[in-house]
Amino acid sequence: MEIKQNEVPATAPATTVLSPEALLAHWQGHRNLTRRLIEAFPEDKLFTCSIGGMRPFADMVMEMLAMGAPGIRGIATEEWEPFNEQLTHGNSKEEVLRLWDKATEEINTWWAGIPPHRFQEVVLAFGQYEDKAIMTILYFIDNEIHHRGQGYVYLRSLGIEPPSFWER
Repeated sequence: MEIKQNEVPATAPATTVLSPEALLAHWQGHRNLTRRLIEAFPEDKLFTCSIGGMRPFADMVMEMLAMGAPGIRGIATEEWEPFNEQLTHGNSKEEVLRLWDKATEEINTWWAGIPPHRFQEVVLAFGQYEDKAIMTILYFIDNEIHHRGQGYVYLRSLGIEPPSFWER
């Protein structure tokens, strides 16, 4: 039997691998690590460091912010705003961290409003990305990990030891 990516075979038993609470705790562990990565950047380099044509890390953080809390709000309420990664981060690390902390609180608040069955329902995230809610959430987490890896490269290029990735 051939199984496509993200497809569960019809014969698979219904099993819970992670509870919604455990998944949120897992994601918040990643978010905590990403926050520590933001903190590790020198003020100016957060907004200017670029390698190989990649965006500065502050711009990547804005993408994560545009996705995380608004995405969980969309899953919880079934009301989606268009995706907008053109958020402004101000010009200080302090402002980026304030936005990050605000989004973390919003994720926790909206998460509590997601009924368990909703994770298996198909959503049209931001009016353009269709998949099950659980797969959409996993994409949010994967996207953060991907960009955090880019941030690690930036810090190392600056001679700064980044936080250990396993300390979430």
